[in-house]
Amino acid sequence: MTRLTDIVTKTRDGAIVYDTATLNQIEEAAFEADGWPIATAVDGAFRSSGRGNTLFVSDGSNEFVLRHYVRGGLIRKFVRDTYLWTGENETRSFSEFNLLMKLRNLGLPVPVPVAARYCRRGPFYTADLLTMKIPDVQSLASRILEQSGDGEFWQNIGRELYRFHEHGVYHADLNAYNIQIAGDDTVWLLDFDRGRFREAGAWQQENLARFHRSLQKIQSMDKRVHFSQARWNELLEGYFSESRSV
Repeated sequence: MTRLTDIVTKTRDGAIVYDTATLNQIEEAAFEADGWPIATAVDGAFRSSGRGNTLFVSDGSNEFVLRHYVRGGLIRKFVRDTYLWTGENETRSFSEFNLLMKLRNLGLPVPVPVAARYCRRGPFYTADLLTMKIPDVQSLASRILEQSGDGEFWQNIGRELYRFHEHGVYHADLNAYNIQIAGDDTVWLLDFDRGRFREAGAWQQENLARFHRSLQKIQSMDKRVHFSQARWNELLEGYFSESRSV
C-alpha cells in the first residue's frame, strides 16, 4: 500500500518505490555502490545492523545507508541473497520501507525510509533498501563497551522499547546492535526486516528476553562491557513505569 508521496517505478526486472518528500527522482544506480560519489563499507559496531551487505553512501550533501538483503543462518551457505516471490508488497524491501513509513508517522525513532527496490529472477527476487543515515549514533553494544550509563540512561531505553510495544510493533531481531544511541542519549531502532504489527501478547516479553540475551552474550564475549543485572532491572523499571503511565 502506497501513500500520496510514494511513487512506484517499474524497472526492467522489478520495481522501485521511493518517497517524493525526500527524493525528486531515483535511478537504479542508486542501489549500487558505484552509483554514488562516496561509498564506504559499514564496519565495526554497525556491521551487525541487519543481515544485509550495508554501505554508507553520500551524494556529497546527504548521507544514506544502502542495504542489500542477504540471508542469515545455515541457509546462507546455499542461498545467499534470493527470496521466493510472493508479491510486490511482500518483498523484504517493500515491506520494510512501508513499515518504516508507518512507524515514522507514529512518531517512533526509526530511520527515514528513502527508497526500496526488488529485482525478479523467475520465481525469486533480490532486494535493497535505502534509508537516511542517522547522524552521531553508535550501537548500544559500542556504548556499553565505553561506559555503563546511569540509571536514567537504561530507564530511557526501557521507555522507548515500551513505546514500540505499545503500538504493537514487533522487531524480529531486537539486539544491542540494532539499538542505536545518539550523542544526547536519544534511542533509535534499526533493521525492521521481517518486522510487523502484532496484537498484544507473550511476544512482547519474549522480545525483551531476546534483547536481554544479546546483552549477556556481548558481556560473555568481552568482560570490558559495562552491563549487569542491576542495569537490566533499571531498563525494566523504565519499561514498566511507562506502561503504568498510559
